[in-house]
Amino acid sequence: MDGFPETFDLARIPAAWRSLFADDPPWAVLERLDAFLAEWSSRLADLAEGVVHPTAVVEGAVRLEAGARIGPHAHVVGPAWLMAGAEIGHGATVRGGVLLGPDAKVGHVSEVKRSVFLEGAKAPHFNYVGDSVLGRGANLGAGVKLANLKTSAGGVAMAGYATGLRKLGSWVGDGASVGCNAVLAPGTVIGAHSVVYAGALVRGVVPARSVLKVRSVQETAPLRE
Repeated sequence: MDGFPETFDLARIPAAWRSLFADDPPWAVLERLDAFLAEWSSRLADLAEGVVHPTAVVEGAVRLEAGARIGPHAHVVGPAWLMAGAEIGHGATVRGGVLLGPDAKVGHVSEVKRSVFLEGAKAPHFNYVGDSVLGRGANLGAGVKLANLKTSAGGVAMAGYATGLRKLGSWVGDGASVGCNAVLAPGTVIGAHSVVYAGALVRGVVPARSVLKVRSVQETAPLRE
């Protein structure tokens, strides 16, 4: 689509999930995700080769491939699919239909709802990710939030296109890095291999291989007695 930056290398998406990304518009991934998981839900729990900590709470259909782990006090509400090496960490919440690719990570007290993490994508510390897609090797710094709800009337726009969706998070491209405590507004797109400075409030499109800089002015003054 015009105006939509390079985000994901479709050839490197797990073959079983590639159909989710087959056609435009890009945000149709979420609608396909719902249908995909509804179709797979009866088979998701057939494979449970991973490890679930005894204090974790797992509800519904959850597929755990070899080496996948659900950590202490995590809460996972299926349908969900964790590929080999994927990890849900301490106190994390996963709900609403989630796919975690190989070695993807939802870490300490992070919450993920109705989203796709491709291989090696990470939301490792105190993150919120709603109705979003994280590309291969994408990383969210501590405290990063991917907002998904438009509070005003009308649907969320993405890359200048009307989506008709009230809830839509962000597309964070392959290899992109978002600094600590940044907030991505609904419908934000971060292009592949781009960097967002810590503390940024981001909306719209960040082109691939770019740096979005936010610099605060700092002043050091002598302490007054």
